[in-house]
Amino acid sequence: MLVVGLTGNYGMGKSRILALFAKLGAYTFSSDAIVATLLTEKDVLEKIRRVIGQGVFYKDGSLNKKKVARLIFRDEGLKRSLEDILHPLVFGRMKDVLKAVDKSSVVIVEVPLLFERGYRKKFDTTITVFTDEETALNRLEKAGVKRKDALLRLQSQLPIKEKMKRSDFIIDNSGSIRNTASTVEAIYKTLLTAAGHGNH
Repeated sequence: MLVVGLTGNYGMGKSRILALFAKLGAYTFSSDAIVATLLTEKDVLEKIRRVIGQGVFYKDGSLNKKKVARLIFRDEGLKRSLEDILHPLVFGRMKDVLKAVDKSSVVIVEVPLLFERGYRKKFDTTITVFTDEETALNRLEKAGVKRKDALLRLQSQLPIKEKMKRSDFIIDNSGSIRNTASTVEAIYKTLLTAAGHGNH
């Protein structure tokens, strides 16, 4: 089994690339999707309440994610505390699921903070998805994210050029979906070979 960490910065299209790998037959994980599930679980919410306080919760006990985002992207210590709660749980869930995955599979895991939090050693190989910052900001604005909020998030991440330097593969997601898809396909063939599939 080849476990691949897929990263990039906010708005650069990690989810789009993950979907392309899934279409080709890779086993894919979105750490954001796992986090979304965790944020509905009572014991996890209780841990968050202890760290951030009651002010980020609705009256029904659910989490106000927008309020949390506003707080943590202005307070690095708080952001790190939240990550320290969630990240070990995400990797724990991932490990449980991988036990049932075919040993010759290519597994692609979307991990936004792969390099920031020193998770490189958890993966056999890494891929960074990139666009220029302006393209990312424009896409996020179209998706309804305010520019100042998007910039705050981008500034809290390692510069994309640094991630590209540290990665085994890079995918330019600035252009057409066709160009991006052909890059993904070429990389997937290489990963399959590395996972022991030969030319199948």
